[in-house]
Amino acid sequence: MPKQASLEAGDPAEAAQAESAHANGPVIRVVSLDGGVFRDLEGGAALAELERAVGLRQARVWVDLGEATPGQLADVGHILGLHPLLIEDLAERDQRAKLEQMGEILHLVVFSLGFDGGTIYDRELDFVLGQRFLLSSHSRWWDSRATRHLREGVEEAMRRGPDHLLWALCDDTIDAYFPMLDRLGDEIDAVEDEVVASADRALLERLFELKRELILIRRVTAPEREMFNVLSSREEMPVSAENRLYYRDAYDHLIRLTDELDTYRELASATLEAYLSTVNNNLSLIMKRLTGVTVVVAGIGAVAGIFGMSEAQAAFRAGEGPGFWIVTFAGLLLAALAAAILHKIDWI
Repeated sequence: MPKQASLEAGDPAEAAQAESAHANGPVIRVVSLDGGVFRDLEGGAALAELERAVGLRQARVWVDLGEATPGQLADVGHILGLHPLLIEDLAERDQRAKLEQMGEILHLVVFSLGFDGGTIYDRELDFVLGQRFLLSSHSRWWDSRATRHLREGVEEAMRRGPDHLLWALCDDTIDAYFPMLDRLGDEIDAVEDEVVASADRALLERLFELKRELILIRRVTAPEREMFNVLSSREEMPVSAENRLYYRDAYDHLIRLTDELDTYRELASATLEAYLSTVNNNLSLIMKRLTGVTVVVAGIGAVAGIFGMSEAQAAFRAGEGPGFWIVTFAGLLLAALAAAILHKIDWI
């Protein structure tokens, strides 16, 4: 039978239970706060608790769905009174970052970013905020209880309202962007140093990969910046005046993040230009050296062309006069002089 869970973030029993649940399939958890009574239930008992809490005017509810099936989403949506189109969006999980209002209900889509084998990936997080409830829908990999603001438990956030709980979940997701951006910045600095030392194909591929990752972060954070601006400034949003200050703080974080992102994008573009300049310089150096070699060989070839190969046999038999040898050695001397001059000016 499900029981009230410990909300300590470092509880090994809770971590093992969550891992087992994630491995076995969808996770449905309902946290309700009814007056002074706090409940945290999972599984079939969670849906029963959700239906009971929704019927109470003073109750506040958080429904956390991990990899929920369309049928489970439909059941939860029916209990919460969600629009069928909203339930369909939650089931498809292919939305862009957006803020959509349906009456007194907000549908908020944000993205969590992470590294997988050195490559950045993004995962969709859906939140539905009502006056007395918060619904979060996500994949199994994301543990909402491990977020920084909920490590001491969910009860305090629930007491401040579902809108404060929404901020707590989103703020931790936004703060996780900064270490990733710092890591990309370090990689850009390393690539800049390598461009100066040597420019090769692998370096070019890494530069393009960095630009793609920066574009991915920009695609995620740019809409979120506008979303939190709206949440923190418009009174018609279902966010209390007390909690708007928290959303303003998250908005400030996104402003700083996008400013740093623009800086790194410019650095990546400048590094790419430096790479192309280095390649062009190397090509010019090769062309200069080939030109120098051509000058040296052309002089020798001109002498050989004047006398022809028929003179070689007579020369080896000592049948040629001194004029032949004077012209030959003069041609070689001029070629050597040209080679010395070209070497001095760094052409060969």
